[in-house]
Amino acid sequence: MHGLRRRKMAEILNLRQARKAKAKEQKDRQAQANRLLHGTPKRLRNLAKARKEKTDQALSGQKLEKDEHDY
Repeated sequence: MHGLRRRKMAEILNLRQARKAKAKEQKDRQAQANRLLHGTPKRLRNLAKARKEKTDQALSGQKLEKDEHDY
């Protein structure tokens, strides 16, 4: 046994699971990039909408002339 080297056993991989894990990781990276590019938190969207509605309501209450659909 002088010339024999002990080899370590290779780690067994399930290729289907490895493919799924790789695809999930790619989707997660893409989702993160999309959130950075396009994402506005829901609370900020709701806040902006509420402010716009309040401003619109205040402006419509101060109109001097009525629109034709206001009659």
